[in-house]
Amino acid sequence: MKVIETAIAGVLIIEPRVFGDDRGFFMESWNARAFREAGLDIDFVQDNHSRSARGVLRGLHYQSPGAQGKLVRVTAGAVYDVAVDMRRSSPTFGTAVGVELSAANKRMFWVPEGMAHGFLCLEDGTDFLYKCRGYYDPANEHSLLWNDPALGIDWPLEGIIPQLSAKDMAGKPLAEAVTFP
Repeated sequence: MKVIETAIAGVLIIEPRVFGDDRGFFMESWNARAFREAGLDIDFVQDNHSRSARGVLRGLHYQSPGAQGKLVRVTAGAVYDVAVDMRRSSPTFGTAVGVELSAANKRMFWVPEGMAHGFLCLEDGTDFLYKCRGYYDPANEHSLLWNDPALGIDWPLEGIIPQLSAKDMAGKPLAEAVTFP
């Protein structure tokens, strides 16, 4: 497995070892020992699976209190996945990083606690899987405004009109958002 650092400390792109031939492929999407050896000693408590159409934008979500670290990947389709540093004490507070995750590239994205997270579906029938370190708690969930200019997120919107939930349309800009210490 290859671990790629991003502009935000702790947010990582993970490229698993993939073994393939004309019959298909095999890969380990989770191996506690391998992740621990790579410096990621993570315990998960919940798995989530969403399916979305092209143009669906989910996020940017986070919980406070009760932050959730997430290991995410795509098993069908493709997304542009984004993490935003919500930790005021971090030198990268308010910084956003994004990566394309797809069934084809098999990349995973580690989004640790203290981040807002969201994604834009680039293909119909996109299946997105999350392994979470904390339980979902709707009473403590927050939405950061996906298109806040302060974040500078370069969403790949060419030919796409984003479809958002009412909750995500009402997201708060960074200047008004609940943050972490």
